[in-house]
Amino acid sequence: MSTIITSRDDLPKDILELLIEAKKVSVNAYNRYSNFFVGAAVKTTSGKIYTGTNLENASYGLSICAEPAAIMNANSNGDNNIEIIAIVGGFNEDPKQEPVTPCGRCRQVIYEASQIVGKDIKVYCSNLNLSKIRVTTIEELLPFAFHLKEV
Repeated sequence: MSTIITSRDDLPKDILELLIEAKKVSVNAYNRYSNFFVGAAVKTTSGKIYTGTNLENASYGLSICAEPAAIMNANSNGDNNIEIIAIVGGFNEDPKQEPVTPCGRCRQVIYEASQIVGKDIKVYCSNLNLSKIRVTTIEELLPFAFHLKEV
């Protein structure tokens, strides 16, 4: 069951580091149309961290969200056993903003990453201020994920 954390002191050091990496990369967002900043950071079983940010496009369907960008970064480096993802986003650093959560497409991408590693991926969702963090899993965010039967 998801929980909300409102104090950074309640987070393990490695999770706070992951959220900070996601926040750092969020400033690189190409968000010309929405002005919405999103950064994501994934940690793999090797202990490495890979980041990604959103890249918007005038043809909205061609936009790339931060979560698949971070997952593609890990995959491009041959390190696709993702165990944790941190997502940070918002319009500004207003501490009243709720934590950003992955869209449906991103939830499916994270779910498929969980199938590669063979376990439920922990998902940490935060506002840009890092003052509200939702802790959940991909199976909780996407309980009836689409998957193909093995042939």
